[in-house]
Amino acid sequence: MELRSITIGAQLRQNAVAFPDRDAAIFNEPVARFTWKSLDAETDRLAKGLIALGVQRGDHVAVWGTNVPVWLLTQLAVARIGGTLVTINPEWKEQELKYALSQSDTRVLVMIPGWEKTIKDKTIRYDYLRMIQSVCPELPCPDGFPELRHIIVAGETPQAAGFMSWEDCLQKGQPVSDATLAAMAEVVNPDDVVLLQYTSGTTGFPKGAMLTHYNVINNALAAADHMGVHEQDRICGPVPFYHCFGSILFVLGAVVSGAAMVVPAPMFHAHKTLETVEREQCTALYGVPTMFIAEMEEIDFDAFNLRSLRTGIMAGAPVDKELFEAVTQRMGAAEMTIAYGLTEASPVTHQTWIVDPVEKRITTVGRPVDHTEARIVDPGTFRTLGVGEVGEIWVKGWHVMKGYYKKPEETAKAIVEYGWLRSGDLGVMDEKGYYRIVGRLKEMFIVGGHNVYPAEVEQSLHTILDDKVEMLQVVGVPHPKLQEVAALVVKLLPGKNLTLEEIQQRCDGKLEWPKIPRYLKIMDDFSVAMTVTGKIQKFKLTELLRQEWGLN
Repeated sequence: MELRSITIGAQLRQNAVAFPDRDAAIFNEPVARFTWKSLDAETDRLAKGLIALGVQRGDHVAVWGTNVPVWLLTQLAVARIGGTLVTINPEWKEQELKYALSQSDTRVLVMIPGWEKTIKDKTIRYDYLRMIQSVCPELPCPDGFPELRHIIVAGETPQAAGFMSWEDCLQKGQPVSDATLAAMAEVVNPDDVVLLQYTSGTTGFPKGAMLTHYNVINNALAAADHMGVHEQDRICGPVPFYHCFGSILFVLGAVVSGAAMVVPAPMFHAHKTLETVEREQCTALYGVPTMFIAEMEEIDFDAFNLRSLRTGIMAGAPVDKELFEAVTQRMGAAEMTIAYGLTEASPVTHQTWIVDPVEKRITTVGRPVDHTEARIVDPGTFRTLGVGEVGEIWVKGWHVMKGYYKKPEETAKAIVEYGWLRSGDLGVMDEKGYYRIVGRLKEMFIVGGHNVYPAEVEQSLHTILDDKVEMLQVVGVPHPKLQEVAALVVKLLPGKNLTLEEIQQRCDGKLEWPKIPRYLKIMDDFSVAMTVTGKIQKFKLTELLRQEWGLN
């Protein structure tokens, strides 16, 4: 892969010239279709509106919403004029919203009125207008958001100072000349920060990782390169835009390759994803493991024609052998890849290639992406470890963030001497340079002096219990004598039963004693511990089990 020194805006303009009439973005809900030429033109319209509002190079523009066209246009327009996009999690509440807008020094907020989701026949409404007006009734708002100047609402708009509709913003941009826009775009540098991507930490408020055009363009390019994606491809992306999986690997993956981005729904919906793959003849599909599981659980899964699928990315959580085989065989995505990374690395640091041996694509996350370095380090001594030794994964190269916004101490802890970024993940490298993830450093637990890595145990248990279990998670819970022991949380296959005694019998002789579960919890729904991206948050599972079982 040859690294590109280009801005997002310039890359988009190149696509408009090279592939003017090819599909660029297709939205299923609300329905919207863009060619590369029309997407470039709509990006210019919004960019001019932002210029009219006084947005300058380096200013922060936040976007708060689901996977809808205004989100995509905001990302591209802000990048074109040299601004920095602040991504707001669509499931955040007032406290997190207030923190992010204030900590990021946001000058303009682009938002939708809200959205809703249904879980087990219960509808949850996210009323963004109510939330924003509770923390900022009108502008200016010097006490909470001294930098915030404008709030643009794509939909119903409050009649309050500082609020304006999406259409009003576009209208304000009409007097701005092409020459003015071109002059602003011309001075944008690939090393400028284009994304302030907030990480979702397990404790405290999230940190804003500063990612440059150079970081994200080349990361998207690397991911596309591993899949062999080009302008003939059509990528189905049910992953959320606010997350780096959506904004970088999906959106920018299409921008750097010329492939079409296909959006099934504003938020993940398994059935709509399958419908979209069939209707739009998608060749690639992205998702975290729980998304792929949900898609294959659809009652009419076999009725969908998915023969167009070739490749894609599974990432965000460990992928077990059974799931990977199901995706490549039942879905037909024979060239599916596994990616690993973290927001602070833009995000992919390792990925399998479609030409890698099947065994490596099933059991590892691949090797470091081109022009980067990685190593396994003892987290206590910082000594570099050898083949087969478990330690923390460190990475170095063009993909490492500039740092956390206004958090120098946290930055110094994450990016250590000589530019090495600490991942916080535990892994092991084989003799061919392929990496395998065994868990989070913070999720490792100690049973009677023995280190236990949840992801490693989960891989083994998936094989041992594959005839009865659909999903499983392993966490450490307190124990009076052994300090901690393994607890297993499972979702059973339909019509199956399972007891702790049976699990322990099956594990006997196959797992070392510290790894054998001492507790069992059967759950039908993991959503109580799941992020909007579909990741399982182990700390939430642990807390749930501790409270239920009275473990201190």
